[in-house]
Amino acid sequence: MKNWGGLSSLAKLNGQPLPPAPHTPKPPPNQTVATRAHILILSPFEWMIAKRYMLPGKGERMIALVASIGVGVVMLSVALLVIVMSVMNGFRAELLDKIVGLNGHAIIQAYGGRLDNWQQVLKQVEATPGVTHASPLIEQPLLVTFNGRVEAILVRGNTPGDINTLKTKIKDGNLGELTPDAGNVAIGARLAENLGAQVGDSITIINPQGRATPFGTVPREIGYHVSAIFEIGIYDYDESFVVMPIPDAQTLLLTGDSIGMIEVKTEDADRVEEILAPVKNQLEGQAVVTDWKTINASLFEALQVERVAMFFALSMIVLVAAFNILSSLIMMVRAKSRDIAILRTMGATRRSLLKIFVTTGTIVGAMGALSGLALGFLVLYFRQPIVRLMELLTGQNLWDPKIRFLAELPSRTDPAEVLAIVVMAMGLSFLATLYPAFRAASTDPVQVLRYE
Repeated sequence: MKNWGGLSSLAKLNGQPLPPAPHTPKPPPNQTVATRAHILILSPFEWMIAKRYMLPGKGERMIALVASIGVGVVMLSVALLVIVMSVMNGFRAELLDKIVGLNGHAIIQAYGGRLDNWQQVLKQVEATPGVTHASPLIEQPLLVTFNGRVEAILVRGNTPGDINTLKTKIKDGNLGELTPDAGNVAIGARLAENLGAQVGDSITIINPQGRATPFGTVPREIGYHVSAIFEIGIYDYDESFVVMPIPDAQTLLLTGDSIGMIEVKTEDADRVEEILAPVKNQLEGQAVVTDWKTINASLFEALQVERVAMFFALSMIVLVAAFNILSSLIMMVRAKSRDIAILRTMGATRRSLLKIFVTTGTIVGAMGALSGLALGFLVLYFRQPIVRLMELLTGQNLWDPKIRFLAELPSRTDPAEVLAIVVMAMGLSFLATLYPAFRAASTDPVQVLRYE
């Protein structure tokens, strides 16, 4: 080692090639990690140039315009994705909550419509692991008349506990008056509007399957006092449901002590089929077990297909935004070719130029993504006033509950989906910066300055 300098000088003087340099040991692992981290971190010089390029000068208005359009398109695409996915999730969740809240996760219905030994079956179901609640239920389509108006209805005979679940849905009246043999009922808000009935009025329910007489079957007509009006939020339910205690329903339908079905709720709605598999095997040939997925299969499958299709279609807007960022950076590289050449001659490395342009494009995408999140959440917060304003301007009923099932536009934001949308927008923005950044890094300063 001491003679290395002398050997080097002697070799240079004699015009001979230098001997190989001594072996340099590899840096320790922690030093390697630090070097890799340094590659990702911008130096003050690189950050200064990146900020300068994000704010083009007066003679570069076209570049600034294209970059602004890129930010705007990213913002709108992220906002649209957040709004649409939140509304779709809210629609599914609201439907599921309201349908399951009223009908349970599954229905056990006897063949022939009558379950005579329902007390024993009820005990078996309640003892099944995973079942949280089971109760008898009577449900029968009938007719109702009031002041000459006739409407088709669905009479529901519920236990006192199930009737009490409607307390939060009451618009008018007192639900506590629905006691057995009192002759009181609760009706849906839309049904009350169709009939013109209010709390305190008497309606007549008609059961076509009345008692047989020498002159044929005479329909059974019983008057009931409307003690409460409820609004569940699903148009079909609010338009047809008439709720009464089970004993009153049994008297109206002449079913004696038997019931029509058993309503079941489980600890996990998505695992209802697995949880009720033992019950299904026990009641085979006696009753059929139908879960909420089967009852509403067409509706929820249509929602899922629409949800996937909307996500795919709106994702294309994010791709368009990435192309806008790509075009703006390409224009910037062409406009800044002389500056890039001067930076190279002053000692800027290819890696530095690569980091500068990648940072510039990624920050543009990040600004658009964050602005899109803010815009999306703002629109979701004021979604109902926006719908009313659009209805006022267009004169159209944009959210008809007869078609949409729900009375109001729902929304439920999934943080995981929002994170996925932001990652997708940022990822596409980053990929869009790579080609212009490599073009800038590969600029030959000699060729550029020769023709300037």
